[in-house]
Amino acid sequence: MTIQDIQNDIVDEFSMFDDWMQRYEYMIELGKSLPLIDEKYKTEDNIIKGCQSKVWVHAELEDEKLVFTADSDAIITKGIIAILVRAFSNQSPKAIIEANTEFIDQIGLKEHLSPTRANGLVSMIKQLKMYAIAYQTQLN
Repeated sequence: MTIQDIQNDIVDEFSMFDDWMQRYEYMIELGKSLPLIDEKYKTEDNIIKGCQSKVWVHAELEDEKLVFTADSDAIITKGIIAILVRAFSNQSPKAIIEANTEFIDQIGLKEHLSPTRANGLVSMIKQLKMYAIAYQTQLN
């Protein structure tokens, strides 16, 4: 599946819920299914700067595709990073770099987060793209 296909699926899933309480519950469930980062990668180097809570992300290149694992000490934030990991993991660095993130606006996520969480979301996206840039440079 392409990033766009996955993002469309996420938008469809969120549109099934009538209100934001249900969407938050769904995000918490997504967080529980997140491929967890190995404890050895829970280091300062892997903490996303700009997040109010702690969010760790690790990336590895497998068969020229980036595989992300992550964790957070906050349940909503864990759900947010789970959505991003789902959208961008197992994709080529080039596809991640070129991907848009309009699906975040389509599900209404930014407008339903506190300003600090919204800033954290932007920082998470930026970090995933930075990993993609770093690995794309290695592939060239």
